[in-house]
Amino acid sequence: MPNTTFEILQVIGVLPIDEGSEIRISVDSFKGHKYISVRKYLKSETYTGPTKAGITLSPEMIDKVSQTINALPDDITKIEDKELGRFAKRKGLNIVLRISSYMNSKGLDLRQYQEDSAYTGWTKKGIRLPLEKLKEIKELFAKTAAYFAENK
Repeated sequence: MPNTTFEILQVIGVLPIDEGSEIRISVDSFKGHKYISVRKYLKSETYTGPTKAGITLSPEMIDKVSQTINALPDDITKIEDKELGRFAKRKGLNIVLRISSYMNSKGLDLRQYQEDSAYTGWTKKGIRLPLEKLKEIKELFAKTAAYFAENK
């Protein structure tokens, strides 16, 4: 019988956002397939746990995503809004990594973009990482890439 359960295999790290939220990067398993989850978690009196805000990456794309993030300059004032890369998740579905400004704040967006006969455009799946935490983001993605290099 195939494994149909979800399991968090390894929490790579946590990126605190504010007092009530954080972004966790973890290696998860579902139906026997490993993937990377980058997800926002809330911490409050009424709810503590994951939100819908997040994205999953395949182990095959983590090296390229990590290298692209690591190539960004450490001085975030020198980073302009632009698309940094597209990484194929499957035919017609890409993960787009880009720098974008929203409400006078720059962020590193990981968003899903669909291109097929049914729909072309952004899906609801994605997450925005605060660019002011770029150093920590680089470290977390490097740790994630190292995990998969060691656990092939």
